[in-house]
Amino acid sequence: MPKQFDLIVFDWDGTLMDSAGVIAASIRAACRDLGLTEPSELAARHIIGLGLNEAIAHLLPELPVADYPSFIERYRHHYLGKDENIPLFAGAERVVRNLHGARFLLGVATGKSRRGLDRALEHTGLRAYFHGTRCADECFSKPHPEMLEQLMDTLGASRERTLMIGDTSHDLLMARNAGVPALAVSYGAHPRADLLTHTPLACMDSIAELEAWLLAHA
Repeated sequence: MPKQFDLIVFDWDGTLMDSAGVIAASIRAACRDLGLTEPSELAARHIIGLGLNEAIAHLLPELPVADYPSFIERYRHHYLGKDENIPLFAGAERVVRNLHGARFLLGVATGKSRRGLDRALEHTGLRAYFHGTRCADECFSKPHPEMLEQLMDTLGASRERTLMIGDTSHDLLMARNAGVPALAVSYGAHPRADLLTHTPLACMDSIAELEAWLLAHA
C-alpha cells in the first residue's frame, strides 16, 4: 500500500518511554520538599508534556515565579536520580526501528529540555533513527504548534502527510493547532476518556496496537 504519511512525530515521555510515573512521583516529591500542597497523582500526570515553567504555572498557580528555580532544582534532583534506569515501553524500539527502515521521516516533539532529550536518546540508543527533534526549551510549549511547524518546515513535510503520536491532551491539541492528524495512546499519562474528547484518528491501548495500526494505515 502507498504511504499515507511522510513524517511521523512521536511525543517522548509516556509514548515511547515509560516515564510518566517517575515524572509524577518527582513532581510530588518536589512539592513535599518545599512544603507545598502535594498534588494528586492524576493532577501531576496531567501536566506531563508541558514545558517546566508552564507545568508549574498550571499545577501550582500560587507559587511565585521567583520560586520556580527552587522547585525545578528539587524536581530534577528526584528525576535525575532515576532517569538512566527508565525503560522504553516494550516494543517501542522495534516500532521506531521498523518505521525508519521503511523510510519514514521520524521526529520527536517533547516537553523535555534539550539536555534531557539528548540524554534519553543516548541512553536508549534511538538517536540515529530520528531525523529531527524539538524540545520545550527551544520552542513554545505544547499545545502551541511551533514544534510541529518547525519539524515540518525543516524536513519538508506537509501538514496532511504528517502524523503526531502522543499520550496527552497537550499532544493532540498541538496537532490540531498545527493542522496535523493525530493518533493517541492511552498507556501513558492521560486517561483514555480525556484523549478521546480531542477526536484523534484512533486511540491505542498498547505498543502492539500502535504497531498494528501503523502497519495498516501509515
